[in-house]
Amino acid sequence: MRRRILFLSVGMTTLVVLAFAVPLVILLRSSTAGESKDKARNRAETVAYYVGDKDHTNDDITAYINGLPDAPGRISVRTPDGTTLGDPPPGGVPAPKTLPSGYGRDDSDADNRKGPPKVGDADYRDVDGGLAVDVGVGTPKGTASVCLYLTADELYDGVVPRILILVGGSLLVLLLSIAGAELVSRRLARPLEETASTAERLARGDMDARAPTTGPAEVAKVGSALNGLADRIDEVIAVEREAVADLSHRLRTPLTALRLQVEALPDRERAEELNTQVNSLERTLTAVISAARRPQREGRVPHSDAVEVTRQRAAFWEPLFEDQGRELALDLPDAPATVRSSAEDLGAALDALVENVVAHTPDGTPARITLTRDDGIIRIVVADNGPGIPLGAGERGRSDRGSTGLGLDIARRCAEAAGGSLTLHRNEVVLTLRATEPSP
Repeated sequence: MRRRILFLSVGMTTLVVLAFAVPLVILLRSSTAGESKDKARNRAETVAYYVGDKDHTNDDITAYINGLPDAPGRISVRTPDGTTLGDPPPGGVPAPKTLPSGYGRDDSDADNRKGPPKVGDADYRDVDGGLAVDVGVGTPKGTASVCLYLTADELYDGVVPRILILVGGSLLVLLLSIAGAELVSRRLARPLEETASTAERLARGDMDARAPTTGPAEVAKVGSALNGLADRIDEVIAVEREAVADLSHRLRTPLTALRLQVEALPDRERAEELNTQVNSLERTLTAVISAARRPQREGRVPHSDAVEVTRQRAAFWEPLFEDQGRELALDLPDAPATVRSSAEDLGAALDALVENVVAHTPDGTPARITLTRDDGIIRIVVADNGPGIPLGAGERGRSDRGSTGLGLDIARRCAEAAGGSLTLHRNEVVLTLRATEPSP
Protein backbone atom coordinates (compact mmCIF):
# COMPACT_ATOMS: atom_id res chain seq x y z
CA MET A 1 0.00 0.00 0.00
CA ARG A 2 2.72 2.44 0.99
CA ARG A 3 4.75 1.59 -2.12
CA ARG A 4 1.76 2.14 -4.37
CA ILE A 5 1.00 5.54 -2.86
CA LEU A 6 4.67 6.49 -3.02
CA PHE A 7 4.94 5.38 -6.65
CA LEU A 8 1.86 7.31 -7.72
CA SER A 9 2.97 10.46 -5.91
CA VAL A 10 6.48 10.38 -7.33
CA GLY A 11 5.14 9.57 -10.79
CA MET A 12 2.76 12.53 -10.77
CA THR A 13 5.48 14.85 -9.47
CA THR A 14 7.86 13.63 -12.18
CA LEU A 15 5.29 14.38 -14.87
CA VAL A 16 4.71 17.87 -13.46
CA VAL A 17 8.45 18.55 -13.25
CA LEU A 18 8.94 17.38 -16.83
CA ALA A 19 6.00 19.50 -17.98
CA PHE A 20 7.76 22.57 -16.59
CA ALA A 21 11.38 21.56 -17.19
CA VAL A 22 11.15 20.84 -20.93
CA PRO A 23 9.73 24.27 -21.85
CA LEU A 24 12.22 25.89 -19.46
CA VAL A 25 15.12 24.16 -21.21
CA ILE A 26 13.85 25.43 -24.55
CA LEU A 27 13.41 28.90 -23.08
CA LEU A 28 16.91 28.86 -21.58
CA ARG A 29 18.40 27.79 -24.88
CA SER A 30 16.53 30.52 -26.74
CA SER A 31 17.43 33.11 -24.11
CA THR A 32 21.11 32.18 -24.23
CA ALA A 33 21.12 32.41 -28.03
CA GLY A 34 19.40 35.81 -27.84
CA GLU A 35 22.00 37.13 -25.39
CA SER A 36 24.82 35.85 -27.60
CA LYS A 37 23.23 37.54 -30.63
CA ASP A 38 22.96 40.85 -28.77
CA LYS A 39 26.58 40.69 -27.62
CA ALA A 40 27.70 39.76 -31.13
CA ARG A 41 25.75 42.68 -32.65
CA ASN A 42 27.18 45.14 -30.11
CA ARG A 43 30.70 43.95 -30.79
CA ALA A 44 30.20 44.09 -34.57
CA GLU A 45 28.83 47.64 -34.29
CA THR A 46 31.86 48.64 -32.17
CA VAL A 47 34.18 47.46 -34.95
CA ALA A 48 31.96 49.15 -37.54
CA TYR A 49 32.28 52.47 -35.72
CA TYR A 50 36.07 52.12 -35.83
CA VAL A 51 36.07 51.21 -39.52
CA GLY A 52 33.87 54.15 -40.48
CA ASP A 53 35.30 56.71 -38.06
CA LYS A 54 38.34 57.77 -40.10
CA ASP A 55 40.08 56.94 -43.28
CA HIS A 56 41.80 53.86 -41.79
CA THR A 57 44.04 51.73 -43.93
CA ASN A 58 43.63 47.98 -44.19
CA ASP A 59 46.62 47.49 -41.91
CA ASP A 60 45.06 49.74 -39.31
CA ILE A 61 41.83 47.75 -39.39
CA THR A 62 43.69 44.42 -39.21
CA ALA A 63 45.73 45.60 -36.23
CA TYR A 64 42.58 46.82 -34.51
CA ILE A 65 40.79 43.48 -35.02
CA ASN A 66 43.80 41.55 -33.71
CA GLY A 67 44.04 43.80 -30.68
CA LEU A 68 40.48 43.27 -29.55
CA PRO A 69 40.10 41.45 -26.22
CA ASP A 70 39.32 37.75 -26.36
CA ALA A 71 35.62 37.15 -26.78
CA PRO A 72 33.44 34.60 -28.54
CA GLY A 73 33.24 35.01 -32.31
CA ARG A 74 35.43 35.55 -35.38
CA ILE A 75 35.52 39.13 -36.74
CA SER A 76 36.11 40.02 -40.36
CA VAL A 77 35.73 43.21 -42.43
CA ARG A 78 34.97 43.56 -46.11
CA THR A 79 36.19 46.93 -47.37
CA PRO A 80 34.44 48.91 -50.12
CA ASP A 81 37.00 47.63 -52.66
CA GLY A 82 36.07 43.96 -51.85
CA THR A 83 39.10 43.12 -49.69
CA THR A 84 38.36 40.83 -46.72
CA LEU A 85 40.28 41.47 -43.53
CA GLY A 86 40.39 39.34 -40.35
CA ASP A 87 38.99 35.81 -39.97
CA PRO A 88 35.95 35.43 -42.25
CA PRO A 89 33.21 32.82 -41.64
CA PRO A 90 32.71 29.81 -43.91
CA GLY A 91 31.60 31.11 -47.27
CA GLY A 92 33.19 34.52 -46.75
CA VAL A 93 31.70 37.91 -45.99
CA PRO A 94 28.87 38.96 -48.30
CA ALA A 95 28.89 42.32 -50.04
CA PRO A 96 27.39 45.04 -47.88
CA LYS A 97 23.96 46.32 -48.65
CA THR A 98 23.72 49.83 -50.05
CA LEU A 99 23.00 52.12 -47.15
CA PRO A 100 20.10 54.54 -47.37
CA SER A 101 20.73 58.19 -48.19
CA GLY A 102 22.58 60.09 -45.53
CA TYR A 103 24.54 57.09 -44.27
CA GLY A 104 27.94 57.74 -45.94
CA ARG A 105 30.80 60.01 -44.79
CA ASP A 106 31.72 63.01 -46.92
CA ASP A 107 35.04 64.57 -46.00
CA SER A 108 34.03 67.81 -47.71
CA ASP A 109 31.26 68.17 -45.18
CA ALA A 110 32.89 69.48 -42.02
CA ASP A 111 29.77 68.76 -39.94
CA ASN A 112 29.71 65.07 -40.97
CA ARG A 113 33.41 64.70 -40.12
CA LYS A 114 32.62 65.68 -36.59
CA GLY A 115 29.72 63.21 -36.14
CA PRO A 116 29.89 59.41 -35.75
CA PRO A 117 29.81 57.17 -38.81
CA LYS A 118 26.49 55.86 -40.02
CA VAL A 119 25.90 52.18 -39.16
CA GLY A 120 23.15 50.11 -40.71
CA ASP A 121 20.88 47.57 -39.07
CA ALA A 122 22.34 44.16 -38.24
CA ASP A 123 21.51 41.15 -40.43
CA TYR A 124 21.55 37.61 -39.03
CA ARG A 125 22.15 34.46 -41.05
CA ASP A 126 22.79 30.82 -40.24
CA VAL A 127 26.15 29.49 -41.31
CA ASP A 128 27.09 25.81 -40.68
CA GLY A 129 24.94 25.62 -37.56
CA GLY A 130 26.36 28.88 -36.26
CA LEU A 131 25.29 32.50 -36.58
CA ALA A 132 26.80 35.35 -38.60
CA VAL A 133 25.98 38.98 -37.74
CA ASP A 134 26.54 41.44 -40.60
CA VAL A 135 26.64 45.20 -39.98
CA GLY A 136 27.08 47.75 -42.78
CA VAL A 137 28.95 51.03 -42.14
CA GLY A 138 29.53 54.04 -44.30
CA THR A 139 33.16 55.08 -45.01
CA PRO A 140 34.69 57.87 -47.12
CA LYS A 141 35.34 55.26 -49.81
CA GLY A 142 31.95 53.63 -49.73
CA THR A 143 30.05 51.08 -47.67
CA ALA A 144 32.02 48.47 -45.73
CA SER A 145 30.68 45.35 -44.02
CA VAL A 146 31.63 43.99 -40.61
CA CYS A 147 30.86 40.30 -39.90
CA LEU A 148 31.02 38.54 -36.54
CA TYR A 149 30.63 34.79 -36.78
CA LEU A 150 29.62 32.59 -33.81
CA THR A 151 29.89 28.82 -33.95
CA ALA A 152 27.08 26.71 -32.48
CA ASP A 153 29.05 26.20 -29.26
CA GLU A 154 29.73 29.92 -28.95
CA LEU A 155 26.12 30.77 -29.73
CA TYR A 156 24.86 28.61 -26.86
CA ASP A 157 27.78 29.23 -24.53
CA GLY A 158 26.50 29.35 -20.93
CA VAL A 159 23.37 27.31 -21.49
CA VAL A 160 24.83 24.14 -19.91
CA PRO A 161 25.34 25.64 -16.41
CA ARG A 162 21.81 27.02 -16.53
CA ILE A 163 20.40 23.64 -17.52
CA LEU A 164 22.40 22.00 -14.74
CA ILE A 165 20.90 24.43 -12.24
CA LEU A 166 17.45 23.61 -13.62
CA VAL A 167 18.13 19.87 -13.38
CA GLY A 168 19.41 20.29 -9.82
CA GLY A 169 16.29 22.20 -8.88
CA SER A 170 14.11 19.53 -10.49
CA LEU A 171 15.91 16.78 -8.60
CA LEU A 172 15.49 18.74 -5.39
CA VAL A 173 11.77 19.01 -6.06
CA LEU A 174 11.62 15.25 -6.72
CA LEU A 175 13.46 14.50 -3.49
CA LEU A 176 11.11 16.76 -1.56
CA SER A 177 8.16 15.06 -3.23
CA ILE A 178 9.51 11.63 -2.28
CA ALA A 179 9.93 12.75 1.33
CA GLY A 180 6.44 14.23 1.36
CA ALA A 181 4.97 11.14 -0.32
CA GLU A 182 6.68 8.93 2.24
CA LEU A 183 5.11 10.90 5.08
CA VAL A 184 1.69 10.87 3.42
CA SER A 185 1.90 7.17 2.56
CA ARG A 186 2.85 6.31 6.13
CA ARG A 187 -0.01 8.40 7.46
CA LEU A 188 -2.42 6.62 5.12
CA ALA A 189 -0.96 3.11 5.02
CA ARG A 190 -0.07 2.56 8.68
CA PRO A 191 -3.68 2.76 9.97
CA LEU A 192 -4.82 0.58 7.07
CA GLU A 193 -2.14 -2.02 7.82
CA GLU A 194 -3.10 -2.00 11.50
CA THR A 195 -6.75 -2.35 10.55
CA ALA A 196 -5.93 -5.33 8.31
CA SER A 197 -3.90 -6.87 11.15
CA THR A 198 -6.86 -6.40 13.47
CA ALA A 199 -9.15 -8.15 10.99
CA GLU A 200 -6.70 -11.08 10.83
CA ARG A 201 -6.58 -11.30 14.64
CA LEU A 202 -10.38 -11.30 14.79
CA ALA A 203 -10.43 -14.09 12.20
CA ARG A 204 -8.06 -16.09 14.43
CA GLY A 205 -10.49 -15.67 17.32
CA ASP A 206 -8.83 -12.86 19.29
CA MET A 207 -11.89 -10.86 20.21
CA ASP A 208 -9.76 -8.36 22.16
CA ALA A 209 -8.33 -7.00 18.91
CA ARG A 210 -9.39 -3.47 18.02
CA ALA A 211 -8.48 -1.31 15.03
CA PRO A 212 -7.05 2.22 15.37
CA THR A 213 -9.45 5.10 14.82
CA THR A 214 -6.77 7.66 13.97
CA GLY A 215 -5.45 8.94 10.65
CA PRO A 216 -7.53 10.20 7.71
CA ALA A 217 -11.26 10.37 8.22
CA GLU A 218 -11.99 7.57 5.74
CA VAL A 219 -9.48 5.22 7.36
CA ALA A 220 -10.72 6.09 10.85
CA LYS A 221 -14.27 5.34 9.70
CA VAL A 222 -13.22 1.86 8.53
CA GLY A 223 -11.50 1.23 11.89
CA SER A 224 -14.59 2.32 13.81
CA ALA A 225 -16.81 0.09 11.68
CA LEU A 226 -14.51 -2.89 12.28
CA ASN A 227 -14.49 -2.23 16.01
CA GLY A 228 -18.28 -2.08 15.99
CA LEU A 229 -18.37 -5.41 14.19
CA ALA A 230 -16.04 -6.94 16.81
CA ASP A 231 -18.25 -5.65 19.61
CA ARG A 232 -21.29 -7.08 17.89
CA ILE A 233 -19.57 -10.47 17.53
CA ASP A 234 -18.83 -10.37 21.25
CA GLU A 235 -22.49 -9.74 21.99
CA VAL A 236 -23.69 -12.49 19.64
CA ILE A 237 -21.25 -15.02 21.14
CA ALA A 238 -22.30 -14.08 24.67
CA VAL A 239 -26.03 -14.35 23.90
CA GLU A 240 -25.55 -17.61 22.01
CA ARG A 241 -23.54 -19.20 24.81
CA GLU A 242 -25.97 -18.08 27.45
CA ALA A 243 -28.83 -19.54 25.44
CA VAL A 244 -27.05 -22.89 25.03
CA ALA A 245 -26.10 -23.00 28.72
CA ASP A 246 -29.63 -22.12 29.78
CA LEU A 247 -31.11 -24.79 27.53
CA SER A 248 -28.65 -27.36 28.85
CA HIS A 249 -29.51 -26.51 32.43
CA ARG A 250 -33.21 -26.86 31.65
CA LEU A 251 -32.56 -30.36 30.34
CA ARG A 252 -31.03 -31.44 33.64
CA THR A 253 -34.42 -31.50 35.41
CA PRO A 254 -36.09 -34.03 33.07
CA LEU A 255 -32.80 -35.93 32.95
CA THR A 256 -32.84 -36.29 36.73
CA ALA A 257 -36.45 -37.49 36.62
CA LEU A 258 -35.50 -39.99 33.93
CA ARG A 259 -32.65 -41.30 36.05
CA LEU A 260 -35.01 -41.85 39.01
CA GLN A 261 -37.48 -43.72 36.82
CA VAL A 262 -34.71 -45.89 35.40
CA GLU A 263 -33.48 -46.77 38.88
CA ALA A 264 -37.03 -47.74 39.88
CA LEU A 265 -37.34 -50.32 37.10
CA PRO A 266 -37.73 -53.89 38.41
CA ASP A 267 -35.55 -55.35 35.66
CA ARG A 268 -32.10 -54.57 37.05
CA GLU A 269 -30.22 -55.62 33.92
CA ARG A 270 -32.39 -53.40 31.74
CA ALA A 271 -32.13 -50.59 34.31
CA GLU A 272 -28.34 -50.84 34.23
CA GLU A 273 -28.28 -50.54 30.43
CA LEU A 274 -30.58 -47.51 30.50
CA ASN A 275 -28.59 -45.97 33.32
CA THR A 276 -25.45 -46.24 31.18
CA GLN A 277 -27.15 -44.24 28.42
CA VAL A 278 -28.40 -41.69 30.96
CA ASN A 279 -24.83 -41.28 32.21
CA SER A 280 -23.69 -40.74 28.65
CA LEU A 281 -26.36 -38.09 28.10
CA GLU A 282 -25.41 -36.39 31.36
CA ARG A 283 -21.74 -36.26 30.36
CA THR A 284 -22.72 -34.75 27.02
CA LEU A 285 -24.81 -32.09 28.74
CA THR A 286 -21.95 -31.33 31.10
CA ALA A 287 -19.60 -30.89 28.13
CA VAL A 288 -22.09 -28.55 26.40
CA ILE A 289 -22.46 -26.42 29.52
CA SER A 290 -18.69 -26.31 29.99
CA ALA A 291 -18.19 -25.21 26.39
CA ALA A 292 -20.93 -22.60 26.68
CA ARG A 293 -19.44 -21.23 29.90
CA ARG A 294 -15.99 -20.97 28.36
CA PRO A 295 -14.57 -17.41 28.66
CA GLN A 296 -16.08 -15.27 25.95
CA ARG A 297 -12.80 -13.61 25.05
CA GLU A 298 -11.39 -16.94 23.94
CA GLY A 299 -13.22 -16.34 20.68
CA ARG A 300 -14.54 -18.72 18.07
CA VAL A 301 -11.09 -20.12 17.32
CA PRO A 302 -9.54 -20.99 20.72
CA HIS A 303 -5.91 -21.87 21.20
CA SER A 304 -3.68 -23.27 23.90
CA ASP A 305 -0.13 -24.48 24.51
CA ALA A 306 -0.19 -28.25 24.03
CA VAL A 307 3.12 -28.65 25.88
CA GLU A 308 1.83 -26.89 28.99
CA VAL A 309 -1.55 -28.68 28.94
CA THR A 310 0.16 -32.07 28.58
CA ARG A 311 2.52 -31.29 31.45
CA GLN A 312 -0.39 -30.22 33.69
CA ARG A 313 -2.49 -33.31 32.93
CA ALA A 314 0.48 -35.60 33.55
CA ALA A 315 1.01 -33.93 36.92
CA PHE A 316 -2.69 -34.54 37.70
CA TRP A 317 -2.44 -38.30 36.96
CA GLU A 318 0.98 -38.83 38.52
CA PRO A 319 -0.27 -39.59 42.09
CA LEU A 320 -2.58 -42.33 40.82
CA PHE A 321 0.23 -43.83 38.75
CA GLU A 322 2.45 -43.90 41.81
CA ASP A 323 -0.27 -45.65 43.84
CA GLN A 324 -0.59 -48.33 41.16
CA GLY A 325 3.18 -48.77 40.81
CA ARG A 326 3.21 -47.33 37.31
CA GLU A 327 5.76 -45.07 35.65
CA LEU A 328 4.52 -42.14 33.54
CA ALA A 329 7.31 -40.83 31.31
CA LEU A 330 7.10 -37.50 29.49
CA ASP A 331 8.96 -36.49 26.35
CA LEU A 332 8.05 -32.84 25.71
CA PRO A 333 9.91 -30.07 23.83
CA ASP A 334 11.00 -26.93 25.63
CA ALA A 335 9.36 -24.55 23.14
CA PRO A 336 5.59 -24.01 23.33
CA ALA A 337 3.36 -25.70 20.76
CA THR A 338 0.18 -23.72 20.16
CA VAL A 339 -2.82 -25.63 18.79
CA ARG A 340 -6.35 -24.64 17.75
CA SER A 341 -7.99 -26.10 20.81
CA SER A 342 -8.89 -24.74 24.21
CA ALA A 343 -6.97 -25.94 27.24
CA GLU A 344 -10.18 -27.48 28.62
CA ASP A 345 -10.93 -29.50 25.48
CA LEU A 346 -7.35 -30.66 25.02
CA GLY A 347 -7.11 -31.54 28.71
CA ALA A 348 -10.32 -33.57 28.50
CA ALA A 349 -8.97 -35.47 25.49
CA LEU A 350 -5.69 -36.26 27.27
CA ASP A 351 -7.57 -37.31 30.41
CA ALA A 352 -9.65 -39.72 28.35
CA LEU A 353 -6.55 -41.29 26.78
CA VAL A 354 -4.67 -41.60 30.09
CA GLU A 355 -7.80 -42.93 31.80
CA ASN A 356 -7.97 -45.71 29.22
CA VAL A 357 -4.42 -46.68 30.13
CA VAL A 358 -5.30 -46.78 33.84
CA ALA A 359 -8.58 -48.64 33.30
CA HIS A 360 -7.47 -51.23 30.74
CA THR A 361 -3.91 -52.17 31.71
CA PRO A 362 -2.71 -54.09 34.78
CA ASP A 363 -1.20 -52.23 37.72
CA GLY A 364 2.49 -51.57 37.26
CA THR A 365 2.17 -51.13 33.46
CA PRO A 366 4.28 -48.12 32.44
CA ALA A 367 3.05 -45.45 30.04
CA ARG A 368 4.68 -42.70 28.03
CA ILE A 369 3.40 -39.40 26.59
CA THR A 370 5.42 -37.95 23.70
CA LEU A 371 4.81 -34.62 21.95
CA THR A 372 6.52 -33.77 18.67
CA ARG A 373 6.16 -30.93 16.20
CA ASP A 374 6.86 -31.27 12.49
CA ASP A 375 5.97 -28.84 9.69
CA GLY A 376 2.96 -27.28 11.40
CA ILE A 377 1.64 -30.58 12.77
CA ILE A 378 1.72 -31.48 16.48
CA ARG A 379 1.49 -35.13 17.47
CA ILE A 380 0.73 -36.32 21.01
CA VAL A 381 1.34 -40.05 21.44
CA VAL A 382 0.02 -41.90 24.52
CA ALA A 383 1.62 -45.36 24.62
CA ASP A 384 1.66 -48.23 27.13
CA ASN A 385 2.94 -51.80 27.45
CA GLY A 386 -0.47 -53.31 28.11
CA PRO A 387 -2.43 -55.98 26.19
CA GLY A 388 -3.30 -53.52 23.44
CA ILE A 389 -6.38 -51.75 22.14
CA PRO A 390 -9.11 -54.10 20.87
CA LEU A 391 -10.40 -53.87 17.29
CA GLY A 392 -13.26 -51.33 16.89
CA ALA A 393 -12.56 -49.58 20.18
CA GLY A 394 -12.68 -46.22 18.43
CA GLU A 395 -16.38 -46.52 17.63
CA ARG A 396 -18.57 -44.26 19.76
CA GLY A 397 -20.26 -46.04 22.68
CA ARG A 398 -18.47 -49.32 22.04
CA SER A 399 -16.26 -50.94 24.65
CA ASP A 400 -15.40 -54.56 25.37
CA ARG A 401 -14.19 -53.79 28.91
CA GLY A 402 -17.21 -52.40 30.70
CA SER A 403 -16.75 -48.64 30.08
CA THR A 404 -19.03 -46.22 28.25
CA GLY A 405 -16.75 -46.16 25.22
CA LEU A 406 -16.87 -42.36 25.03
CA GLY A 407 -13.25 -41.59 25.96
CA LEU A 408 -11.73 -42.14 22.54
CA ASP A 409 -14.67 -40.38 20.91
CA ILE A 410 -14.05 -37.30 23.08
CA ALA A 411 -10.39 -37.32 22.04
CA ARG A 412 -11.36 -37.75 18.38
CA ARG A 413 -13.80 -34.83 18.45
CA CYS A 414 -11.14 -32.63 20.08
CA ALA A 415 -8.63 -33.54 17.36
CA GLU A 416 -11.06 -32.97 14.50
CA ALA A 417 -12.19 -29.63 15.93
CA ALA A 418 -8.52 -28.57 15.95
CA GLY A 419 -8.03 -29.60 12.32
CA GLY A 420 -6.43 -32.96 13.17
CA SER A 421 -7.30 -36.60 13.70
CA LEU A 422 -7.05 -39.53 16.10
CA THR A 423 -5.18 -42.69 15.08
CA LEU A 424 -5.29 -45.96 17.01
CA HIS A 425 -2.47 -48.50 17.05
CA ARG A 426 -1.96 -51.67 19.03
CA ASN A 427 -0.31 -50.07 22.05
CA GLU A 428 -0.56 -46.36 21.38
CA VAL A 429 -2.98 -43.62 20.47
CA VAL A 430 -1.79 -40.72 18.29
CA LEU A 431 -3.57 -37.38 18.68
CA THR A 432 -2.72 -35.20 15.67
CA LEU A 433 -3.39 -31.46 15.94
CA ARG A 434 -2.72 -28.52 13.63
CA ALA A 435 -0.26 -25.99 14.98
CA THR A 436 -1.07 -22.33 14.92
CA GLU A 437 0.36 -19.08 16.19
CA PRO A 438 -1.23 -17.55 19.29
CA SER A 439 -3.05 -14.27 18.92
CA PRO A 440 -0.88 -11.23 19.74
